[in-house]
Amino acid sequence: MGEAYKVELRGVSLTYHTPRGETEALREITLGVQEREFVCLVGPSGCGKSTLLSLVAGLLRPTAGEVLVDGRPVERPSGAVGYMFQQDHLFEWRTVLENALLGLEVLGRRTPAEVERVRQLLRRYGLGGFERHYPRQLSGGMRQRVALVRTLATDPAVLLLDEPFAALDYQTRLFLEDEVSRILRQEEKTVLLVTHDISEAIAMADRVVVLSRRPGRIVNQHRIDLGLPVKSALAARNESPYFRTYFREIWKELDVHV
Repeated sequence: MGEAYKVELRGVSLTYHTPRGETEALREITLGVQEREFVCLVGPSGCGKSTLLSLVAGLLRPTAGEVLVDGRPVERPSGAVGYMFQQDHLFEWRTVLENALLGLEVLGRRTPAEVERVRQLLRRYGLGGFERHYPRQLSGGMRQRVALVRTLATDPAVLLLDEPFAALDYQTRLFLEDEVSRILRQEEKTVLLVTHDISEAIAMADRVVVLSRRPGRIVNQHRIDLGLPVKSALAARNESPYFRTYFREIWKELDVHV
């Protein structure tokens, strides 16, 4: 690839070695993600979507090929990449503010200026006044917003989201899709989101990448243009005449490769 990408995978394959033998998780993945692009990965269960995120995060090393962020090989986790999981992983004995500061503490960057910046993030994203609350006092949607602020607090250029809405009820999920999409575009982040939900992918993404069953390979990529003046997940579902067309195309591709 001649173009400079924020995130790039070049011929990436990964095989797990276990006492029972080898399991090929990913095969020859070549993918470039531009700066500030929002890319969703969809595919059958077990096709390696989360594994791909772990490679970008530096939690795993590829068996073949290379993973680059800002043109540099990824060899270990770094502050340049933030990872948000399906479960919020908030510590119940820490307040909202203390949970949001956790990443900065781990990186040794908890300073008065950073604490104030995190307070501002909490206020900006609807958590002002809840700084001293504990996770058990929050709704599921609020807990996920705390987890998002914790991830944003370290100011990563790249954000990895592994099905962050899967554990939420339907109405909360729709609301958070819209809110998180807005927040990440406002923060000008480069995003890789894993989801099983085709509608979610189309509503949130600039591009949807379809993976085959294991070993995961790229089946197709869809540049999403819903013909809307403002990118809104809820508006995309409800107002775009192109939404169903994308849905049918991606559904067919997944149906063939399940």
